[in-house]
Amino acid sequence: MIELLYAVSTLVFVVAGLTMVGMAMRAYVQTSRQAMLHLSLGFSLAVAGAAATMISAFLTGFAGPRSLLLVNSGLTTFGYLFVMYSLVTYE
Repeated sequence: MIELLYAVSTLVFVVAGLTMVGMAMRAYVQTSRQAMLHLSLGFSLAVAGAAATMISAFLTGFAGPRSLLLVNSGLTTFGYLFVMYSLVTYE
């Protein structure tokens, strides 16, 4: 049951994150602001971390949770750094 809840919550996060990526890319096309590219990259990294962790977890039978958490938190952290950078550099 917990695996199903994890998969569903991760999939919701991935869909929401990819929606944000699409919105940021559309904003970049409309405004040509570099901050929107950074925002898109940030959300892409966060989504990649969540998706890679979920896929790896199911492929390995949830073995090696420390490695899974390291990949997830590393990519999410770098993603949020790009999101913060996009907010700071927005003109």
